[in-house]
Amino acid sequence: MNYNITGTTNLTCLLGSPVAHSISPHIHNEAFQKLGLDYAYLCFDVTTETLPQVVAGLKAMGVKGFNCTMPNKNLMYELADDVSPAARLIGAVNTVVNVQGNLIGHNTDGIGYMMSVKEAGHHIIGKKMTILGAGGSATAICAQAALDGVKELSIFSRRSRFWDRAVTLVNNINQSTSCQATLYDFASPSVLKREIESSQILTNATSVGMSPNYEESLIDDISFFHKELIVSDIIYNPKETKLMKLAKKAGCQTFNGLYMLLFQGAEAFRLWTGKDMPLEHIKEKIFI
Repeated sequence: MNYNITGTTNLTCLLGSPVAHSISPHIHNEAFQKLGLDYAYLCFDVTTETLPQVVAGLKAMGVKGFNCTMPNKNLMYELADDVSPAARLIGAVNTVVNVQGNLIGHNTDGIGYMMSVKEAGHHIIGKKMTILGAGGSATAICAQAALDGVKELSIFSRRSRFWDRAVTLVNNINQSTSCQATLYDFASPSVLKREIESSQILTNATSVGMSPNYEESLIDDISFFHKELIVSDIIYNPKETKLMKLAKKAGCQTFNGLYMLLFQGAEAFRLWTGKDMPLEHIKEKIFI
């Protein structure tokens, strides 16, 4: 594919670590070309240690906007000049728009995930979800699931730097939605197994199992899964994580994070360009 980079090309990009596996450049650059937009999308391997300097540089350069992925979503929330209501509720930013020199943080992850559930043919409204993780992606998914009408959320996290933020999120969900959210310490396998047993869907919203660490999984015991359980993973490289493979052996339906990536990216695309991403074209060119 040929791209015509000009002196007026608008730069957009992805900041995270690792990012070499990302298909976001394929998605966005294909969409830019399809619509004839003078934009380009690149990836940069950026950690939380270097994120502040990188963001300052991008702002000084006047870039159009950028995405943040793990592990940078929570720190980007603090670095943004202002944030959208959704990002404020979640406490994490995955999309930044440069508005006349002000970096406005948004979060499109939750919308992307809930759309991916529908795309996979599942209905979880009024049901119970167990989710692994309390970082930027996990909190976005939890917030949107609660707003959309998921009845109950069991959130499992280690007592890391995300714990206090997860406590605040759970309180906000319980106070402002009809969803009942509960935070559990991941250190208790018996509690995790109990909560999964009464759930319709289990979601891994951590980076455990992501390329190149294919053999990692937060759950190694196949007895944790039941045949009626849907198991999703926000990871898309590999396309089938170890968690998903174990769930399939137990008879579960599974899906990965490819369409979450597509749908959250479509919203970022709209925020940067004011145009709708040509989703059917992208599905045909990249996902099929």
